[in-house]
Amino acid sequence: MPAKSKSQADAIAGLPARRSPILRLASTLVKSPVGLAGSVIVSAVVLLALFGPLISPQDAAARNLRARFQAPGHVDAAGSYYSLGSDQLGRDILSRIIAGSRVSVLVGVVSVLLSGAIGVLYGLISGFIGGALDAALMRIVDGLLAIPFIILVIAISGVVGAGLGTLVLILGGTGWVTYARVIRGEVLKARELDYVLAAYALGQRRPQVMLKHILPNVISSAIVLAAVQVGVTILAESSLSFLGLGVKPPTVTWGLMLSDGRQYINSAWWMTAFPGMAITITVLGVVFLGDWLRDVLDPQVRGRG
Repeated sequence: MPAKSKSQADAIAGLPARRSPILRLASTLVKSPVGLAGSVIVSAVVLLALFGPLISPQDAAARNLRARFQAPGHVDAAGSYYSLGSDQLGRDILSRIIAGSRVSVLVGVVSVLLSGAIGVLYGLISGFIGGALDAALMRIVDGLLAIPFIILVIAISGVVGAGLGTLVLILGGTGWVTYARVIRGEVLKARELDYVLAAYALGQRRPQVMLKHILPNVISSAIVLAAVQVGVTILAESSLSFLGLGVKPPTVTWGLMLSDGRQYINSAWWMTAFPGMAITITVLGVVFLGDWLRDVLDPQVRGRG
């Protein structure tokens, strides 16, 4: 007779069956209106970025000067439908918003992964080692945090130059300081926990303690921070592209669409309204999802709930 699983054994013993972590997470998400709304928005933007060319109604770069400045809902003589209107070159706004989602997702995710990796390692080493090294490393962080993030990025972009790859490196290379400060504080608390002290008593080496016991205890804070930083990075990319310091044409970005439409805002409001709405909704979705993740992953918040 085959052996029963642990869930079956718990049910026979009168104990509630244990659900997998994925099922527990999904159950928590369904019960949270904020988290559910954020996940739906983020999932929709990611799907647009992945499958945009397949669902885009028109070529985002195709020009049609006969259809310039057409209001939302216009149908031209060729039967092309401009659901969100067209711009000064007759390009479909909806198609360009879909194309711009790819840049936003790429810049947001890759930059956050880069800055998160640097910041987590920096904060982990600083908090774990402590002493003079910790003080020196944190003074560097304090100096960078004293400079407004967007000003620092603009200054570097103006010197290095614009471009998609350059922008990712700039945002990733400047956004790590927030991770470093947060993770360092978490490490200072975690290294005094009983199980960490027990690991030392059992003869484990410092690198083992740091990677096997300290890092897993602080990684949830890094995940929550990364979720929020994706929204910050998308805003930074849009701002730089709007100012001409980010991605350059012919690549389509929401910031460039805002820049193209600002001089026509009185006569063709849809050129700025719909890209602005795309930025706002995306950032709100990321913030909602990050707020839900904080509630799920932070043990202190779970304890109060």
